[in-house]
Amino acid sequence: MPDSGYKSRFQDQSRQEQTKEDLTLDKDLVMEQILKNIHNTPIGQVLKRIASLPEVRRKKVLDLRRRLTEGNYDVTERLDVALDKVLEDLTT
Repeated sequence: MPDSGYKSRFQDQSRQEQTKEDLTLDKDLVMEQILKNIHNTPIGQVLKRIASLPEVRRKKVLDLRRRLTEGNYDVTERLDVALDKVLEDLTT
């Protein structure tokens, strides 16, 4: 009888491994479908647009950081303007 307990545990472990493999395959299939159709979704279009933007201008970023640190930059007003521009660019 002890032998049947071993077989049962082995079969349970085998079933668990098979279930994990099946779940992994399902996740892979779902991911493939998402990647295949991402360009047709609004978020996919936004990501595509972001990828086509020019590189960051290092001097401009450093200057802005300095002005923020010194307190010479009005974040609230400029943030509203920047957000308006981004939204306008994304919708056209």
